[in-house]
Amino acid sequence: MSYDISSLRKFVSPEIVFGAGSRRSVANFAGNLGARQVLVVSDPGVEAAGWVAEIVTLLTEAGFGCTTFTGVSPNPRVDEVMTGAELYRAHECDVIVAIGGGSPMDCAKGIGIVATHGRHILEFEGVDTITNPPPPLILIPTTAGTSADVSQFAIISDPNRRFKFSIISKAVVPDVSLIDPEVTETMSAYLTACTGVDALVHAIEAFVSTGSGPLTDSHALEAIRLINRNLAPLVQNTSDPALREQIMLASMQAGLAFSNAILGAVHAMSHSLGGFLDLPHGLCNALLLEHVVAYNFTSAEERFRRVAEAMDIDTRGMTNARVKQRLMERIVDLKRAVGLEARLQELGVTTSDIPYLSGYALQDPCILTNPRKSSLRDVQVVYEEAL
Repeated sequence: MSYDISSLRKFVSPEIVFGAGSRRSVANFAGNLGARQVLVVSDPGVEAAGWVAEIVTLLTEAGFGCTTFTGVSPNPRVDEVMTGAELYRAHECDVIVAIGGGSPMDCAKGIGIVATHGRHILEFEGVDTITNPPPPLILIPTTAGTSADVSQFAIISDPNRRFKFSIISKAVVPDVSLIDPEVTETMSAYLTACTGVDALVHAIEAFVSTGSGPLTDSHALEAIRLINRNLAPLVQNTSDPALREQIMLASMQAGLAFSNAILGAVHAMSHSLGGFLDLPHGLCNALLLEHVVAYNFTSAEERFRRVAEAMDIDTRGMTNARVKQRLMERIVDLKRAVGLEARLQELGVTTSDIPYLSGYALQDPCILTNPRKSSLRDVQVVYEEAL
């Protein structure tokens, strides 16, 4: 009996503990994973906010040894992964805990890969390149957007190529994700906006992806609904715990959707852009979103109609052309409401950069699940429209 493999869908997820205070269970989970010496990975901003000290205290009071590595840039670099892996080996660590945004979490994933293979992180670019299981990994996100805490992606910057490359493997799905809205209290309004729009892009791209299916669709649509209704109010009032929890939940659901359905052209182009100019990933996504929606719309009209409905647009009686117009207007309105209105040229991108950016975007694995097949010229045109 034959079957159509293209119709099959799998779903990977960490063990998730969601809710205020969930970070405080870190020592319990470290013990469950057999820890003796823990490498705690973070960045200077999260350390300054006091979260690293709290996690280290929780672990040491429970009897675990702790080594901290906080030398992670906003876009984690190849050399930082290698430094962290050397620290992991030198201190004979056996479990990794990362607390921070996407950068420390992705760096921690890279450290685990290098620690168990003894090879350079650049050798693992691409899909399913990992042969040895990385060490146990516990992630505690401090931003509501990147979803590295639930995904099978690690995104690392290679400064030599000025390019962000992707490592995609279920081996980098963390063992445990402690999703605690309380730790997002220290985010600025700007970072709240950037990461929130990142989560929106995750959800939209996952829903229209060629890898989408019933296991991911409900997560993607609910994430879109939650972000559409709660992100702008949260940016206006970042201390509201109820709003923070809603956006944290949206980020988690968007992450579960895109980790399994994969993404599309916004992320392929954003990774290229972020590596080139070292810009915040969520900002890159925001600048490209409506332009990629316009490009993709005719290839997934019914799917985009459902995206529009999830963004509270009443599409009854609307032609597809009108749905496309209203959806793009709603995206632009939301970006304006959260203060992400810049154009690419305001950030230093010029027409002469576009061939370079487009070449790398076409090499990104995310382009493979974009609903509309993209040529080099297609990608160049979208970048030009976003200038």
